[in-house]
Amino acid sequence: MDIVINFLLLIITAVLFFVGGFFAGRYFLEHLGTTMILESEERSRQIVVEAQREGELKKQAKLEEVNEEWKRKKREFEQEITLKNNKFAQTQKQMQIKEDTLTRRTEQVQRREKQLEDQQKDINQKLQFTQQRGEELKSLIAEQNQKLETISALNAEDAKAMLIDNILAKAKEEAAASVKDIHVEAEENAKKIAEKTILMAIERTSLDQSAENAITVVHLQSDEFKGRIIGREGRNIKAFENTTGVDIIVDDTPEVVILSSFDPVRREVAKMALQKLLVDGMIHPAAIEKAVKDAQKELDEHIITAGEETVAQLGIANIHPDILRLIGKMKYRSSYGQNMLKHSREVSMLAGLMAAELKLDTKIAKRAGLLHDIGKVLDTPETSHALAGMEYLRKYKEPQIVLNAVGAHHNEIPKESAIADLIDAANVISGSRPGARGAVTPEGYIKRLESLEEIARGFNGVVKSYALQAGREIRVIVEGDRINDVQADALAHDIAGKIHSTVQYPGQIKITVVRETRAVAYAK
Repeated sequence: MDIVINFLLLIITAVLFFVGGFFAGRYFLEHLGTTMILESEERSRQIVVEAQREGELKKQAKLEEVNEEWKRKKREFEQEITLKNNKFAQTQKQMQIKEDTLTRRTEQVQRREKQLEDQQKDINQKLQFTQQRGEELKSLIAEQNQKLETISALNAEDAKAMLIDNILAKAKEEAAASVKDIHVEAEENAKKIAEKTILMAIERTSLDQSAENAITVVHLQSDEFKGRIIGREGRNIKAFENTTGVDIIVDDTPEVVILSSFDPVRREVAKMALQKLLVDGMIHPAAIEKAVKDAQKELDEHIITAGEETVAQLGIANIHPDILRLIGKMKYRSSYGQNMLKHSREVSMLAGLMAAELKLDTKIAKRAGLLHDIGKVLDTPETSHALAGMEYLRKYKEPQIVLNAVGAHHNEIPKESAIADLIDAANVISGSRPGARGAVTPEGYIKRLESLEEIARGFNGVVKSYALQAGREIRVIVEGDRINDVQADALAHDIAGKIHSTVQYPGQIKITVVRETRAVAYAK
């Protein structure tokens, strides 16, 4: 019995312990889980708060970066707009000046056309009078022949033979003088016609002076940029000069630096690169290298644009892109101090206007005038630029008239057409007008005068020769007993031909032959 009771007590005690342990464990688990959940929620809230704060900071930084970029773009845009406005205003002013000039030129041409019409009427009247006089002379000759037959008592054939012999004898005596008079009259008439044609072409062409130099001035916003251009210990200016091949001169002149180089293309690239650096405000070796590359790319575009604009203004079509590029390069080249593109445009316009006056093909004349110096851009020192340009254009199937005009404009090959003569004349006009090219050195000037005098002294019968009027006239003294009047006239033409074929000169040179005749007598 006691055993049963003890067993039951043991069971009851075990059950009580189990129940108590169950409830105690449940309480403990519920309390621990609540604590962990609260801690997790708190940690989650902290993570969210920190993420929001970090996102806000990044957002603020990005807004500031965007704001700074917008301000910089705004400054660049305002500077670009200012530059374009200035260029536009300057272009408007230039266009107004050219429009006024064109109006005056048009009025002058109209007046000249009226004068030419009046002169043409006068010439027609004189021609009609000359024809009438010719008919009268024919009648007079027939009458005189009839009288001669009657007086001489000769038959018609004998009288005719005698008359012919007399006329031939008289003609031989007067031939030299007649040829001289005819030659002088023809020269005077040809000179008047040539002067009218050339003057009309020049009057209708706007010839700007185009002297070039070897420096370019770049304006700065303030003198503060001079220090940035030089850089610490001169590293920026050294990097710029090494990259561009152009010297920068920074002196005391306010808000100005000078770019110096003999190559105008390099100077233009340097100028464009420096202007880009000044707009950006950040000047260091890496930025300099990038600005120079960008400037070179932009200059290539400008070269193509310049070529296209030139042919469009002149009304020339079907130019190969490679030739267009060379035409654009002329804008940044000079010859004897004269801008090559302006010179070629002048030659093209002059040749076209003179061709129109002479009823020749104006399009071909303009085309040859624009391309006549294309060989100078090819940089072929072993060949003359005229022949090099001709051979280069031959590859692109240019017309034969154009090829010959290009190759013959310095008389290195024979001229095959009147267009070639017009190109030669237009080239001389453009190169010799006042202000077109730089001044001749004293040594070159003296050497040219000496060569002219030496050519004249090389002819038989010449005693002395003098170069007068800055080489525009050669005065030649000959021996009177060895050279007669007819030979003196022939000598003048021979000397002129020798000078034309051996000497390069602008304009024309007058040859004057002076023949002294002395009469000596003795009284005894």
